[in-house]
Amino acid sequence: MSRARVARRIAAGAAYGGGGIGLAGAATVGLLVAQAQLARRRVGNGATPHVPNADGLYGAAHTVPGEPALRLTMLGDSTAAGQGVHRAGQTPGALLASGVAALAERPVGLSTVAAPGARSDDLDRQVTLALADPSRVPDICVIMVGANDVTHRMPPTRSVRHLAAAVRRLRTAGAEVVVGTCPDLGTIEPVQQPLRWLARRASRQLAAAQTIGVVEQGGRTVSLGDLLGPEFAANPRELFGPDNYHPSAEGYATAAMAVLPTVCAALGLWPAEEERPDAARREGFLPVARAAAEAASEAGTEVTAAMPTGPRGPWALLKRRRRRRLPEAEPEPSTQHS
Repeated sequence: MSRARVARRIAAGAAYGGGGIGLAGAATVGLLVAQAQLARRRVGNGATPHVPNADGLYGAAHTVPGEPALRLTMLGDSTAAGQGVHRAGQTPGALLASGVAALAERPVGLSTVAAPGARSDDLDRQVTLALADPSRVPDICVIMVGANDVTHRMPPTRSVRHLAAAVRRLRTAGAEVVVGTCPDLGTIEPVQQPLRWLARRASRQLAAAQTIGVVEQGGRTVSLGDLLGPEFAANPRELFGPDNYHPSAEGYATAAMAVLPTVCAALGLWPAEEERPDAARREGFLPVARAAAEAASEAGTEVTAAMPTGPRGPWALLKRRRRRRLPEAEPEPSTQHS
C-alpha cells in the first residue's frame, strides 16, 4: 500500500475514531522487543535533563512605541523545548524568534510550553497554557511532536487525532500554526535492523498522516524526517547531541532553518512572488494525501492548504523553500513583552 493511502487511512481513522494500523507481524515481536531494550539502554546516556529557558524578548532593537511584539509559542516534545543543548540561544525557539524578528523588523516574544517526553496527547494541556490569556493569543505557534508517539507505540490514529484537535483550537483562537512533523527515528545510531527499518516506516507514515490532519485544520507542516535522515546519518557526531538521540546545537539550527521560511510565510513576511509554486523546484498543487507522502520523504518540504476540494479530495500546495542560516541569539535581559 502506498504511503499516501496509508496516511489517508490513518487520518480518516483519526477523524472518525478508527483503530490503529499494525506495523509488524507477530513473528518479529520477540526480536523487536530485544532490540528495543538494547536501544533504550544505549540511547539517552549522557542526556542533559535541564532544558535552557529561552523565553523572552528577541529583537528588542526593533521596538516601536505603541506597536506590540509578535508572539511565538513553542509546543510539543523535547525537540521543541530544546533538550540536549546548554544555552538558551541554541534552542529552536530562540533561533526562530530571532530569525522572525530580523525579517519582520519587529521584536518577538517567545514562550515555551513544550515538555520533554511529551506525546501528542499532552498537546491539549499545552494549548490550554498557550491560550490561558485571551488578550495575549500567540501570533504563531510551532509544534514539534511525534517521536515519543512512535517510541511509546501510541496508535497513529490517536496521535493524529490529538494533533488535529490542538491545531483546530489554536486556529480557532486566531493563531497561525506550523507543525514540524515526526522525525525519522530510523537514523538513531543504536537502533539496529529490522527495528531501524520499522522505526523509519512508522515515523514517515505518522509524518504523512500528521500532515493531512494539520492541513485539514488550517495549519501548515514542514517535514523534519530527512533532517534526521541523510544529513544526520552522514555526520551523526556533529548533528546529534551527547545522548545520541536529541539534536546538538548544529542539529537544532538545521531544523530551525527548515522551519523558519514557513513560519515567516504564515505571518505574511515572505515576498509574494515566492508564494507562487516554482516548477523548477518541483513545487505545485497536489491532492493532500499525495503531498503529505512526498513531504514525508524530503526534509524541509512545506505543505499548506490550497483548494478546499478537487476530483480526488482536498488539495494542498507543496513548497520546497530555500533555507536561511540563523545566527545564535540570546533573549534580552528583560523577559517582559507585550
